[in-house]
Amino acid sequence: MPPLANLSVRLHGGLTPQQCVAQAQAAEAAGFGGLWFAENPFARGILPAAAACAAATRTLKIGAGVFNPYNRHPSLIAMEAGALDELAGGRARIGIGSGIAFAVERMGFAYDRPLTSLREAVTIVRALLRGEEATHAGAAFSVDRVKLDYPARADIPIFMAGRGDRSLRACGELADGLIVSNMCTAAFAARAATILHEAARAAGRKRPAVAQFIPCVPRADRAQAQRLAVAIVAAALPAYWRLGQRLPAAKRAMLEGSGIAAAEIAAAVARLDAGETAQTALDERFVRAFAIAGDAEDCRRQAAAYAAAGVTELALTFDAAHAAADMRFLAQALNS
Repeated sequence: MPPLANLSVRLHGGLTPQQCVAQAQAAEAAGFGGLWFAENPFARGILPAAAACAAATRTLKIGAGVFNPYNRHPSLIAMEAGALDELAGGRARIGIGSGIAFAVERMGFAYDRPLTSLREAVTIVRALLRGEEATHAGAAFSVDRVKLDYPARADIPIFMAGRGDRSLRACGELADGLIVSNMCTAAFAARAATILHEAARAAGRKRPAVAQFIPCVPRADRAQAQRLAVAIVAAALPAYWRLGQRLPAAKRAMLEGSGIAAAEIAAAVARLDAGETAQTALDERFVRAFAIAGDAEDCRRQAAAYAAAGVTELALTFDAAHAAADMRFLAQALNS
């Protein structure tokens, strides 16, 4: 069995900064290696929580993002990343993605060149963090002789989020790591890692890391874990499936290797939309495809599947009410 992926905790704007700090401290105590703060439009901005967690911990890597460069200009991303890294004592890393189309458009931005926007954003952020004076006249972003007026750490890792083949190749060419979204299967992660690493090799770059975002419900009571996990998957499924109707790569990421046909997912979403409960609308296949959940053996097997797929870091979302206990249980399960 390959070495298991490193463990991190995924935090998000649905949590208060105080809740984030509590989970960060629990993660550090359980031996986890890092945090990722997922920022979605119209929820809480994550930088206050990220800063609070940086100040409240000593060893955890502090991952800020996924940011989108529309409502946070690349120059601002670089400004904030450098300052967060100073606070964290060199533990920061950032994630940049092209954002969620409908949310970007609701903010008044055109979403017609997402990959171009992403490439240009990473190029500008990288130059600024290196202390360079950046001039870039692009299709999406332009800067004219911009330079940070303080010395940021030049090698702050930059991760990119993406699903499409072109995005994955761009990540291999430009970034230090790939972030694979929630509701993407292990089989999709394996395919993404292959494209990523081939692109990095062709560009003469070292192999990027792969971080997988995924919900996690580890419990000694397997049936309880499955019940909780199916509700979590059901809450996310309709939005991701609708995204998949607009973005073929998002649809493929849900279907590949899941053992669930497109018609079955569509039917499950329709049943959920009609008010049916998660327990009756979804079966255990949905949990296996989109969560790490169950008893210690289930969690070991699922974590091993992601490691075999090329995932180097599992960024896990825990139930806030039981996060500390679940982190301890998972750490013990994977280290036993």
